[in-house]
Amino acid sequence: MLAIALDHSSDIPLFQQLYAHLRDNILGGALRPGQRLPSSRTLSGDLGISRTTVLTAFDQLTAEGYVEARVGAGTRIVTTLPEPLLRPDRREVRRAAVVGASNDPPARRWVDPLPIHARDVRPLQPGNPDLTAFPRRTWSRLTAKHWRSAPVRLLGYSDSMGYEPLRAAIADYAHRIRGVECGPEQVLIVGGSQQGLYLCGQVLLTSGDTAWVEDPGYPGARAAFAAADAAVVPVSVDDEGLVVVTRNKSRQMPRLIYVTPSHQCPLGVTMSLARRLELLDLAARARAWIVEDDYDSEYRYFTRPLASLQSLDANGRVVYVGTFSKTLLPALRMGYLILPKLLIEPFSRARAAIDRQPAGIEQAVLADFITQGSLERHIRQTRERYAERERALVEAIHEEMPDLLDATPSGAGMYLTAWLRKPLTGVAAEAAADAAGVTAMSLSRCSSRPLKREGLVLGYGAYGVDRIQAAVKRLAEALRGVHSPLSGG
Repeated sequence: MLAIALDHSSDIPLFQQLYAHLRDNILGGALRPGQRLPSSRTLSGDLGISRTTVLTAFDQLTAEGYVEARVGAGTRIVTTLPEPLLRPDRREVRRAAVVGASNDPPARRWVDPLPIHARDVRPLQPGNPDLTAFPRRTWSRLTAKHWRSAPVRLLGYSDSMGYEPLRAAIADYAHRIRGVECGPEQVLIVGGSQQGLYLCGQVLLTSGDTAWVEDPGYPGARAAFAAADAAVVPVSVDDEGLVVVTRNKSRQMPRLIYVTPSHQCPLGVTMSLARRLELLDLAARARAWIVEDDYDSEYRYFTRPLASLQSLDANGRVVYVGTFSKTLLPALRMGYLILPKLLIEPFSRARAAIDRQPAGIEQAVLADFITQGSLERHIRQTRERYAERERALVEAIHEEMPDLLDATPSGAGMYLTAWLRKPLTGVAAEAAADAAGVTAMSLSRCSSRPLKREGLVLGYGAYGVDRIQAAVKRLAEALRGVHSPLSGG
């Protein structure tokens, strides 16, 4: 029997504790590929927990690719995990990775930040949460409380890393919800994820360093790393996420690798477990840094949120980027980085150099908002809305223009990518949509290379069902009126 100790007094659910124990045993080598796990009935009896709790843990392990269930064969560890990464000597790799001058983040000069242009929010514009769902009354009450009774230390200069209670609240939240391994001292508060990415570029890259980015991928990441005068290299994405190709001798090994593994931006795929382990192995060998942008992972509609890439990192190579722009409001300008311990000091200095500190009162309000459970309540409520709106968008496309767009639910996030069936460029389709009062972003905006297939990125989070249906009807009419042939996006 496995040595599994569950803490019934912990705030962490029992199924999550069991999942973590089993996952660690798989990655540590105690459970080998192909090995059969005890039955759910046996485990529930041995551990004194319900069979439902065991089955929930098994479901999460299956969803993340650690185990597979076969009729008559029980639940077994998958046999497809990379063997070198399943050895219990990973601590030695971690020890080696933090030694040596070549592992030190480089010093660099600062450049001006990129300008940001405000845009009117129109139907199907991607990237927007439901602003009407924001719990203004709760936020106003907490804000008023803190302005009435704020201690002097909140009104003056403070730690450039951020307000300590907020950092503790984020560390607890990220651990419970995303499996992130960290302490409050590793959390750095930033002005949204874009500032976090800019900091990553400035601290981790020097002029001429190579940064791998997903292609298609988030344009803001390319801009942030280009601002560090890095050589930004587009890397293809397939159904398993970023294609980790190390056999190509002509490709420069990266100093930084940017990924969105939980919900790839903009294709919506989830990085497979084998690919995650392969990426972590590459980073350890190349002494590269991985920047994991976890921008909207809370919004999964058919499965629980997957564990973060950072939670698998045994070598301290992953910088985890989180934001409240999607779960709350973009206007809050509140995000965070969770840093390997080696990077705490250089990032703290860089944060102070470009922006002395985050706003104090807003941090205190957000800390209370998280610790009192308001954030998770808000996410549960908006998750239901977004799931309904995704269904409405896909159904409207199937009804109005099955001959023009190929759309399937991604089951996550606030947008989806629909593929053009008509021989149009994405740019031509985007222009036609714009003229009809609809924002449908061409997939080519997210790619630095010609696309094999043209598509549109369509948002649904900020728009009610009626508005989505009306926008799809206008989009269908607009696309049918375009006669330009496909000529490259």
